[in-house]
Amino acid sequence: QVQLVESGGGLVQAGGSLRLSCSASRSIFSINAMGWYRQAPGKQRELVAVISSGGSTNYADSVKGRFTISRDNAKNTVYLQMNSLKAEDTAVYYCNARWVPFDYWGQGTQVTVSS
Repeated sequence: QVQLVESGGGLVQAGGSLRLSCSASRSIFSINAMGWYRQAPGKQRELVAVISSGGSTNYADSVKGRFTISRDNAKNTVYLQMNSLKAEDTAVYYCNARWVPFDYWGQGTQVTVSS
């Protein structure tokens, strides 16, 4: 079992930056993949970024070049650095851990981008 806690959300102006953190209750070394998803009001939850246990990363086209996912295995933490934020990035961001055959989710952290 994995418990996930997100932090780092908040209100930021368009063009600004935020760094989200996801702390896991156990070592993330053996977790197949960890990622960030987001859900805006009235929309489906969508993948933002994912990082595998081997370090491979993938990003949604809408955030590619602006967001960076990384991990610190020693701290059992995954980060999402968000730069050049846009109003359309406004959403609740959720940390996800995939440990086949299970998926675990954090409680979410609100990111609001204003102009």
